[in-house]
Amino acid sequence: MAHGHSHGPVPEVAVGQRARTTLIGFLAVVGVIAVAAMIWLWPSSTELSSALQKVGDAPGVTYEDATINSVAIGCADAIDSAACKTANVTINDGAYAGETADVVLSGGSVNNGLRPGDIIEIARVPTGDGEVVYSFSGVHRLPVLIALAVMFVVAVVAVARLRGLLALVGLAAGAWILLGFMLPAVIVGKPGMAVALAGSTVIMFIVLYIAHGISLRTSAALAGTLLGLAVITGLGAISVEMARLSGFADENEYDLSQLAPAINFQDLLMVGIIIGGLGVLNDVTITQASAAWELRAAAPQWTRMQVFTAGMRIGRDHIASTIYTIVFAYAGSALTIILLLYFTARDTIALLGQEMFAGEVVRTFASAIGLILSVPLTTGIAAITVGPARTPDEEPKHSSAPSPA
Repeated sequence: MAHGHSHGPVPEVAVGQRARTTLIGFLAVVGVIAVAAMIWLWPSSTELSSALQKVGDAPGVTYEDATINSVAIGCADAIDSAACKTANVTINDGAYAGETADVVLSGGSVNNGLRPGDIIEIARVPTGDGEVVYSFSGVHRLPVLIALAVMFVVAVVAVARLRGLLALVGLAAGAWILLGFMLPAVIVGKPGMAVALAGSTVIMFIVLYIAHGISLRTSAALAGTLLGLAVITGLGAISVEMARLSGFADENEYDLSQLAPAINFQDLLMVGIIIGGLGVLNDVTITQASAAWELRAAAPQWTRMQVFTAGMRIGRDHIASTIYTIVFAYAGSALTIILLLYFTARDTIALLGQEMFAGEVVRTFASAIGLILSVPLTTGIAAITVGPARTPDEEPKHSSAPSPA
């Protein structure tokens, strides 16, 4: 999920009673529906286990960590000796600890910079004639990943303090819903769009209220987020249908279809579109709601239209910068696909109609349009919620800030 903004204490702002009631009622209804949908769609352990076809290893295959002693260019029985390397390793654990072996490095492992002293994982594969073959399985990257995760948490807490810590709690809750509900539900063949909307809605409730506190300001941002999510969902569904996208962009989808035949890959594409729009929507809507609250606090004599107009000036600047974020984020994730455009004799415009390119185009534009429309939607909701204009010396009838104890 994308970054949020910390705006300090929520200023004391008068709110309209009718707007407050309507907003809370709307969010309550949507929240209840989303939770009920999650309960209804949540796959049972029996459904999930029957849908999963685990890919196992051949009998007798074991995995051990090994330390590289040396790396030499070339390997036995290779047609192009420059296209592979041979690593001499010492096994670190298991029944064969201390033994040395030669492991062939080919394909991508040739270019990952392995050197003496690195720890890798190797597979010990017994052959039918009593011999053993060792093959490269992967690099021992866990220490690096753990170090980066710790640095991320420390940086978030050090800079954002309590707000950052709460954001991490919300992120963990969102990851649990994604991995524990949404993906398993898709695997067993539940309706993908319903799964994505229910899960994403609950994620947004949790993330926004945990990170930014329970207030009408946060509620206005949440309402704008949900409406923006509805735009992304509707536009994405229409685009996927009109463009006749199948959801099969490369061999990964074909491999997955063999392992999980119940998956509807058009639904899976829609799930990706919906999830992809969550973080940026959160970023934009909380900013717009906060802007409306600050404007009302600074200029209580302004009409709601003046608050909306000033908020939209802020929103337009935010849109301009956030659109770059969306486009370049998708471009970075699809860089390999984009590079393929340079190595074909066909016209680039014609190639954009191919599934692998068209899917990314739909994903990008659906998210961008939902983002753009969420700005006036959230700003309008917030401007209505903060209440009508009043003179500076007039006491607010209703306040969005908590009363002092």
